[in-house]
This record gives sequence, C-alpha cells and structure tokens, in this order.
Amino acid sequence: MKHRLSPTDWIQAAFRALTTGGPQAIRAESIARALKVSKGSFYWHFKDVPALKQTMLDHWQQVATQDVIDLVESGASDAKARLQLLMHISTALPNDAYGGDLAEAAIRDWARYDTAAANAVKAIDVQRLKFVETQFCALGFNPQQSKQRATILYAALIGLHQLSHHDLANPASDLPALLDHLLKP
Repeated sequence: MKHRLSPTDWIQAAFRALTTGGPQAIRAESIARALKVSKGSFYWHFKDVPALKQTMLDHWQQVATQDVIDLVESGASDAKARLQLLMHISTALPNDAYGGDLAEAAIRDWARYDTAAANAVKAIDVQRLKFVETQFCALGFNPQQSKQRATILYAALIGLHQLSHHDLANPASDLPALLDHLLKP
C-alpha cells in the first residue's frame, strides 16, 4: 500500500526546496518530483503555491517558535533555566526534514524579497525577542537592560549560526558562554 502524503510532508519538502534552491524552488512540480508523487497530491492539500508558502510561514511560526517556547516553559521552572534550555534547544542538531540548519537563513533570505515572508519573520522575531526579554526581566534586570540583553543574545544566535557554516563559530558552546556573560548584573 502506498503511503499518502500529509500536508506536513509537503511543507517539509518545500522547506528543503527553499533551503537548497531559494524561494523560486518552491514549485508544485519540482517538490512533487522530489517526493516521487504526482502533482495532483499537492492540489489535494493546497489550493496553489501561494497557499503552500503561507502555510509554510504559519508552520514555521508554530514549530520553530511557539512549540519551542512551550517546551522551554514546561521544561524549566525559573527564568535562568528557561534561558539555558532555550540556548540548548536553539543550538541542538537541526531537523533535516526541514532542510537542516540552513532553513532559518533561507527563510530570512526569502523575506528580503517577499512581503508575506518579511511580515512573518518580523512577527516571529518580535515574539522570540519578547520571550527572551521576559526571562531577563524575571531575573531582575530593568526593562531597558532586559531588551538589550535579549537583542544581543538573539542577534548572536542568528550570527553564530551563519558563522558556523564556515566553521568560524560553534553556537553550542559560544551561545551559552554569551548567556553566562549576559546573566551577570
């Protein structure tokens, strides 16, 4: 019996296409070919490619942001432990089903040319920064210090992942070291 593809299968394949070929690679025909199915399977789940792209952005917000926040909140009892867990999760091995550790950079590149992607990236960045800022506030830093520390930590995460592609950084050790520095009053 042949396995029926789910919308998530298509979304993951679309992220892999984005990661390897950019936003222009998000095409029903090429993704169907990569999944070794007919294009009809795509239209069973999505109205068209723009609908797939919007679903990808919504899915990314849920899986790479809200689900991570939920996991961190349920897995650590205080703000310091939540930040440490967040750094561990953020630097863990990437999910190859979504294109690996290049997926986030590919989404950010897509956002440079696409308004919907840009809006999604901005909303997700705001959500992530607010979560980290809240943790620093809970540790007793004033709002300005909390916002600054959150921004520095988040920017370092993005930058360290970029540098790691050229073996110029190790986010798994560099980010926790930065967090230790930022936790000092």
